[in-house]
Amino acid sequence: MEGNSPERKDENQPSPSQQWSPFTILKKLYSWVLSWAESKYSTMALCILAFVESSFFPVPPDVLQIALSISKPKKSFHYAFLASLFSVLGGITGYFIGFFLFESIGKFIIANLGYEQQFLSVSELFKQNAFLAILAAAFTPIPYKVFTIASGFWQVGLGVLIMASVIGRSGRFFIIGTLTYFFGERVKEFIEKYFNLLSLFLFIFVILGYVAIKYVV
Repeated sequence: MEGNSPERKDENQPSPSQQWSPFTILKKLYSWVLSWAESKYSTMALCILAFVESSFFPVPPDVLQIALSISKPKKSFHYAFLASLFSVLGGITGYFIGFFLFESIGKFIIANLGYEQQFLSVSELFKQNAFLAILAAAFTPIPYKVFTIASGFWQVGLGVLIMASVIGRSGRFFIIGTLTYFFGERVKEFIEKYFNLLSLFLFIFVILGYVAIKYVV
């Protein structure tokens, strides 16, 4: 009489360590952010996302801005303005976290992002040119939040942060807005045709930002 055979493990099922790896978590967050494009609260979601991404959230608002602008090209500049405004406000919040609440909140954020060493390195960039360092982080995929919190901690002038952030964030989001406004229909057709591939490229773009600050800064 044969005994009960042991339950076979599905080889395709990810292990617990894979399910909770930083890459997997970021990918799930990316998909969750993208899902808000279909919600009636999508504009509010964009504002909140732009705000929190500037101080602690890992997924940039570009993901949702692009999805919304493609669906409504005539509102592209509206979405760009909201993303810019709330991103700068979030950057100011990040500054105050670094200035007043680093020990209680800022240190936790930086540690959980894995950027303790890079956070210390940012101080050298600030000594060379704080304005250009913040501007680069605001415009490129380098995690802006690290620079906003560091600006407060290293006591960079708040005016410097605001000016660099307004230029960098507005430049970034209004480039997206301009492209979707003038080429919305063609871009929409292209994205619908190659959606999965483009989603992958955009996700890789996010990952490259985190790699850049780890190995470049």
